[in-house]
Parts: sequence; structure tokens; C-alpha cells
Amino acid sequence: MPIIESKYKPRFYFKNGFVSTVYAGLVRRVYLNQERERLTLPDGDFMDLDWSFAKTKTNKLIILLHGLEGNGQRPYMTGPAKLFNRNGVDAVCVNFRGCSGEDNLKFRSYHSGATEDLEAVINHAIHVKGYSEICLKGISLGANMILKYLGEDRIVPDQVKAAIAVSVPCYLLGAAKALLTFKNRLYHDRFLKYLLTRIKEKQKKFPDRLSQYELDSIKTLVDFDDIYTAKAHGFEDALDYYAKCSSLQFLSNIKVPTLIINALNDSFLSPECYPVKEAKNNSNLYLEMPQYGGHSGLIDKKNIYYNETRALEFYNDKA
Repeated sequence: MPIIESKYKPRFYFKNGFVSTVYAGLVRRVYLNQERERLTLPDGDFMDLDWSFAKTKTNKLIILLHGLEGNGQRPYMTGPAKLFNRNGVDAVCVNFRGCSGEDNLKFRSYHSGATEDLEAVINHAIHVKGYSEICLKGISLGANMILKYLGEDRIVPDQVKAAIAVSVPCYLLGAAKALLTFKNRLYHDRFLKYLLTRIKEKQKKFPDRLSQYELDSIKTLVDFDDIYTAKAHGFEDALDYYAKCSSLQFLSNIKVPTLIINALNDSFLSPECYPVKEAKNNSNLYLEMPQYGGHSGLIDKKNIYYNETRALEFYNDKA
């Protein structure tokens, strides 16, 4: 499809990518009543699902996936859930393995390409909950997972009507290198701090799988992916993980109407993360590149973000 011309026009102080990213991540608050359900996965592990509902019974559902070290209570999750609820759509905010406040059971956890876990949630929504119209929306890591899921060699259920991927690092190696740059040092160190806190608990539970020496040698996010992510999830190393799980290579196969929204001033993204060629060559793929917005910081009016409004518009148009 032709590239979509973005209509996003933030206030002048949110034109700065750093300001919008930090505000969205640390300042925004969204209050939403949620009901938690524990989903047992095929391998015996679990994920916690946080549900919120429209005022009247509906067969429509949005499945929301968070980013690195996020959870179902992050404002970028509860924000769209609340908006969709107000517009007659139920919502489920997925907490990836180990992200709901309780460590998961296995040595493995979650990663950008763990589409088997998304598949389990979708199957649960269709076959247990009975939803017949499903929209997928992901931020960052969760967005990459959605795109990979849709483009892999599988039959996507007919109930999945549309998808929205926001701030998506669809070329993982480029995004990893971007996070190592000086301008992203604060973000990098914050992510690494949270990951190390969680992985220390894994090391205590599985000392035969991860040594103290290996744990102490993790100094960067790439180290983390090299030493833990790859080892725990069956990849040779970080580069193998990035190569196999980057959604960029799967975009040409996507058959479900899908909207990608990547801001041009998102410092987390490398040039390859703006898939212009892929969008032009796939009639189901729509690419919108706002000039502003930073990473997941498309701040708009009344505490509803631009990407959330666009997600609802896109879903209503394509469902």
C-alpha cells in the first residue's frame, strides 16, 4: 500500500523525542479496572492475562502486547484498553512470562519472537472465550512479535481482523545497536537494570543453567541476549536471535490488514525499522511515519494517544 501521510501534530514541547518518550513512560497515568486470569501454556508454564470489558456483551476483542520489561498495567496498555472498552470492544492486556509480578516456572521467559505464546492467547480467546472479531496491538517488542506471528508460515485464524504495531524494532540488530549509542544510554541502563534483577532470580532457581560468572559478565543488553536470551530459548547467540526473530523478513507474507506506526524521531529504531519497500509491495501492510512521537510517545489530547485513536480507526475500518 502507499505510505500513509501522518496527521499527528503534537504540542511544541512534545516534538522533542526524548521528552515525549520519557513523559509517556514515566508521567502518564491511566486508571482501569482489570480482572486477572492465569493462562496455562502448552509447556506447563503460565502467563497472566488482565481483562477489561465493554459495557455491553460483545464478540469483539483487542489483544494488547507490551514492550521490553513492561506489563499489563503500563499506560500504553491500559490506555488503548480503556478506549476500546468505551467503544464496545473487550480488551486483554497480556503479561508475558515473568512480567506479571510473579516469576514464571521455566528457565525460559519471553522474547521478541515468542509467537507461540501469542498463538496460545489467540486460541484461548477464540476457543475458550468465544470471540469472533479480534484486533492485535503491540508496542515495541510486542509489536515485533505480532508482525512475526502474522508473517510466519501458519494459518492465522479468520477471527483476527486487523493488527497495529507501534514503535516496532522490526530489525532487531539495528535496534540493539541503536540502544548502545550514547544518546540512548539512560534507556539502555534502565532496561538492563530491570532485566538483571529478574535474571538473578532465575540464576538462584536454575544455577546449573546460568552460572554466577556468566551473570556477572552481562554489561550490555547485547550481552544479556547473548548469555541468557539465546541460551534459554534455543538460539546460538544474540546475533542468531536477532536474525531469526526480526519481523522485517516476515512482512511480505502478512495477509491480515496491518498498520505500522513508527515515529521518525524514535531514537530506538535504526533506518531498517522503517519498512517503506515492504509496505509498498504488500497491499495488506500500511506504514505511517509521524515526524514526532519518540518511542511510544505519540501524546495527544485528553490522555488518549494518537496511536490509540489510529488503532481504533484502523480496526473499525478493516474489521
